[in-house]
Amino acid sequence: MNTPADSVSHTPAISAQAEMVTVRAGLPWWRLLARDPLALCAAVWLAFLLVCMLIAPMFLGKAANDMNLLARNLPPWSLDKGWLMILGSDSLGRSILARLLVGAQNTLSVAFAAVVLAMLIGGALGLIAGYVGRGVGNLIMRLSDVIQGFPSLLLAVIVLYMLEPRVANLIIVLAVTRIPSYLRVTRAEVLEIRSRGFVDAARAMGAGRTHILWRHIVPIVAPTLLTILTVDFAIVMLSESGLSFLGIGIQPPEITWGLMVAQGRKHLSNAWWLAFFPGLMIMITTLAANLLSNWVRLITDPVQRWRIEAPKAAATNA
Repeated sequence: MNTPADSVSHTPAISAQAEMVTVRAGLPWWRLLARDPLALCAAVWLAFLLVCMLIAPMFLGKAANDMNLLARNLPPWSLDKGWLMILGSDSLGRSILARLLVGAQNTLSVAFAAVVLAMLIGGALGLIAGYVGRGVGNLIMRLSDVIQGFPSLLLAVIVLYMLEPRVANLIIVLAVTRIPSYLRVTRAEVLEIRSRGFVDAARAMGAGRTHILWRHIVPIVAPTLLTILTVDFAIVMLSESGLSFLGIGIQPPEITWGLMVAQGRKHLSNAWWLAFFPGLMIMITTLAANLLSNWVRLITDPVQRWRIEAPKAAATNA
């Protein structure tokens, strides 16, 4: 049995825990991002690339495509030809730096459009498969099995070989290969959520299927889909770069990082920078997307969120 002294001694601890919970519940996402240095660096890098997507083609589009045969295969740090040649030039005398910044628009926009499209289609099909009924759900899952039965890269190669390798076709093909990931996760969560008490209460009060899905189920499933999207962004970007490297992705005169790697492959022995710098951009961007996805997973999981918030909260209470 606890003595009055024990009760008094435990009161500050209980108050501190309650205060910590209050602090954690009110923290905005940007403060949580500032507490994770790796995720913050990843977000800054992706924000920089977003700015490049928007403004680089306007200011550097001419420099990225203008040929200067007198400046062919300039090595990095060739500042005597201007600051745009700091990363060297390619076999046609075009600035590697300008082509990297301009190429970010195609590489990242294709990857982002593909994962958003896959999330919308896969999430919608997952909601239907998990909530509407067993017959419809089984039909949708068999469709998912058919898509997953083919290796994603091989399916993309076959379809793009048969169709014209345009940006729209590339986005559709990459989106189709990623739909099963969102479909299966969404269906699994919906099957678990629809049996909870608040869903039964909403159904008993006369709420329809559409209302229950949008007001009660989608807000719970959305953070999980967002986490998958950030992971898939890196996967789809690598797939797009691989297809461009194989010559069936976006075609010249358009610029992508994968296409730059393919064009620099022939010059590895005498001009290594042609393939090295676009490959480095792909690697850093993929790493940044994975780091940010890990941060998104932590802040959207109430069980794991304390890993970011606890140090600051503890320091405040101390």
